Amino acid sequence: MNIIADTHCHTLASTHAYSTLTEMVHAAACKGLYALAITDHGRKMPGAPGRWYFQNLVVVPHKLEDVLVLRGEECNVVNYEGGTDLLDADVESLDWIVASMHEPCMPEETPTVEAITNAWLGVAQNPHVNVIGHSGTERYKYDYERVIPEFGRHGKLVELNESTFSNRRSSVKNCVQIMKLCKQYGVPIVVNTDSHFSSRVGCFENALRLLQELEFPEELVVNSNVERFNQYLRTYTHVFEDPLLELKLI
Repeated sequence: MNIIADTHCHTLASTHAYSTLTEMVHAAACKGLYALAITDHGRKMPGAPGRWYFQNLVVVPHKLEDVLVLRGEECNVVNYEGGTDLLDADVESLDWIVASMHEPCMPEETPTVEAITNAWLGVAQNPHVNVIGHSGTERYKYDYERVIPEFGRHGKLVELNESTFSNRRSSVKNCVQIMKLCKQYGVPIVVNTDSHFSSRVGCFENALRLLQELEFPEELVVNSNVERFNQYLRTYTHVFEDPLLELKLI
């Protein structure tokens, strides 16, 4: 299986990542990727980008080094109703939104499975969210059987995050269960690196190994094929409304 787009990456604007936007794009070009989403952290994350960062992403061209660049954000789920820190004022400037749970941004008490289930059900109904980010986190377990079909019903892509295999190893067993359910229910997924440094862009080896072991259907991996990926963009985003974008189908 070949992954043609990396749709969850961070630049030094997130302040705990270490490469510039142009360095990330250049890395994607060197790896032969068709597309890259720059998804710096939403404002509730400590060290998040400044006030006008997301609105001003419109200055970034959609094509750099022949890579389709998606202007994005990794927003934070902030409560058990599925609310996020995504600002209405930023939405129009963004092409691609990942929603994730991070401990600094969630309520401090230890959550119940039911509370996290309710939160993800709320996120599933958010029309602006494209990707459910690294949801296998052990602290934020939810009722996978109940929620995964709802992600699919609402057009959300369930992420298999390469960084989990190095940074959140306790989550891997949960990711296996999530991927099995996506396969069972026909819910599309996206494979991402969550890179915080340019050298990791486009490196999906552990995620691809897991999908191979599970005999996961390639047709459910939205970013494994340019035409499939573009069809998702046409259905759920406004990327191709950019009059300056020259679309080159492979």
